[in-house]
Amino acid sequence: GELNRAEIERILRTQAVGRIGCHANGRTYVVPITYVYDHRAIYFHSLDGLKTQMMRANPSVCFEVDVVHDLANWQSVIAWGQFEELSGEAAASGLELVLKGLMPFITGETIAVDGGFLRT
Repeated sequence: GELNRAEIERILRTQAVGRIGCHANGRTYVVPITYVYDHRAIYFHSLDGLKTQMMRANPSVCFEVDVVHDLANWQSVIAWGQFEELSGEAAASGLELVLKGLMPFITGETIAVDGGFLRT
């Protein structure tokens, strides 16, 4: 069945891993990302690589996240949007939002925040 708005919001808020799809120069690329949702946008942090290069070339993206209880009981949210690369104060605020939002999912004893990046 189709999810209602409240179910979509719940899934986006409670999950931490989704997949972002991008397309540029005749190639399509889908990759998992850790993310935070703030009721307006999906935020994630990434180093410069293939996905950021492709999203800069073509900012139209697709995002997917799912919750799988078992093979007969699962839910999926798919959203289309525009990639926006943040800089300056907006980037600092976005990174703070990501770090704060992902902290409940971090369980290892060796994980630390180092200069704004998570490392083990």
